[in-house]
Amino acid sequence: MELPEHGHEFIASLQSERGLSPNTASAYARDLAQYQTTLEEHGSRPSEDVVRSHLDMLDSRGLAGTSIARKFASIRAYHRFLVVEGLATEDPTATIESPRIPKALPKALTVEEVTRIVEAPDVGTPIGLRDRAILETLYATGCRVSELIGLDLHDLDMETSTALVTGKGNKQRIVPIGSYATAAIQAWLPVRMTVRKSGADPGALFLSVRGNRMSRQAVWRLVRSYGVRAHVDEKRLSPHVLRHSAATHMVEGGADLRTVQEILGHASLSTTQVYTRVSPEHLREIVISSHPRGT
Repeated sequence: MELPEHGHEFIASLQSERGLSPNTASAYARDLAQYQTTLEEHGSRPSEDVVRSHLDMLDSRGLAGTSIARKFASIRAYHRFLVVEGLATEDPTATIESPRIPKALPKALTVEEVTRIVEAPDVGTPIGLRDRAILETLYATGCRVSELIGLDLHDLDMETSTALVTGKGNKQRIVPIGSYATAAIQAWLPVRMTVRKSGADPGALFLSVRGNRMSRQAVWRLVRSYGVRAHVDEKRLSPHVLRHSAATHMVEGGADLRTVQEILGHASLSTTQVYTRVSPEHLREIVISSHPRGT
């Protein structure tokens, strides 16, 4: 495997200073060997243009953005090593931005899948009543796990079916909780009185079997457990997927992005747009129903 000049020294330094595993070191070496081929095609002299040509070549081969970004990171680390060690005077990658990696979104669950999950708990048991209320609230509000477990009894307004949710940066917002979640919470509250610690009630809406505030891990586990019980792919199960699904379903149901932004507690509308990419099928329906020549 032919590497660029001083490439073997670079790999050796990574192994000794960073303690890279043999597999990781091999990955760096493969990236540099591929880069060396491009260097040879351009006269073996590193330059910004050569590096950009190499990235264009990788892109033309259909490599994923994550793969191109990793390979570029190897090349950048190599050139920085040369400068630091006094083996080169310039870094041709210094003015090149790393390829952007698209934000990976979880695939939203279908409404039918969510329904199966939230209806999976056995409401004939105290824990089942609590878990049904948790799942309904997660989906109804699209709130984060940290926001859910942070809810206190005094944050609820059962008359208006709303909750005061405290989000990132301690920013608060009023979020509708809907009739299904309201009913589930009302069914849970009498049971909560029997679970709470005598004289040491933490005030949390949702309590563990020991009377403590629920933990993030506990909520994550119950979402996964009921999802498996509802025959939903285990890889797609997490509280965040319920949040993403809630946002997606609201948009597909006709909610405008500003409203969804307020409900989710996003500071920027661009963040909401990332969470609420609608399906190609829904986009097609919109075009057919609204475009003069969409049919």
